[in-house]
Amino acid sequence: MTRRSGEPGVARGACLCGAVEVEIGVPARWAWHDHGERSRRAQGAAYVTYVGSWRSRFRIAAGDEHVGRYEDDAHGEVRSFCRRCGAPVAYERARSPQMVNVPRALFRERTGREPRYHVHLAEAPDWAWRDEPLKPLKGYPGVSWAPPRRRKKPPDPMF
Repeated sequence: MTRRSGEPGVARGACLCGAVEVEIGVPARWAWHDHGERSRRAQGAAYVTYVGSWRSRFRIAAGDEHVGRYEDDAHGEVRSFCRRCGAPVAYERARSPQMVNVPRALFRERTGREPRYHVHLAEAPDWAWRDEPLKPLKGYPGVSWAPPRRRKKPPDPMF
């Protein structure tokens, strides 16, 4: 990628500690929420949102020496991360070698794609928030909670 950050058509992101910076050409190819177990465990979250970039439009802009890689040959995946803070940086799959998937959370700016797709919904955990109504938690500003659902009483067998 020949463009530099700040120029039109480039989105720049960084890991948690800022040691690794990435750039993608925008608009990103696509964006999605991955509810799959492998991504969930790799990210330590209920699901992860990725933006997909053509490999030719992705680059490590700074901190390449801080990038570690986990290669999972059994699943044909490579996950890159910052060795200083542990933040995920990229996810690559052998079945789509022309693409690099980057966690959306690395970018503060727009990437040119909204995540409109959900993959591996069948693998979503039962403990993940599923759009239940939330209420503010009294005494804890900024904290909301999902109250338990009231269960309907079973009908009285006498009637």
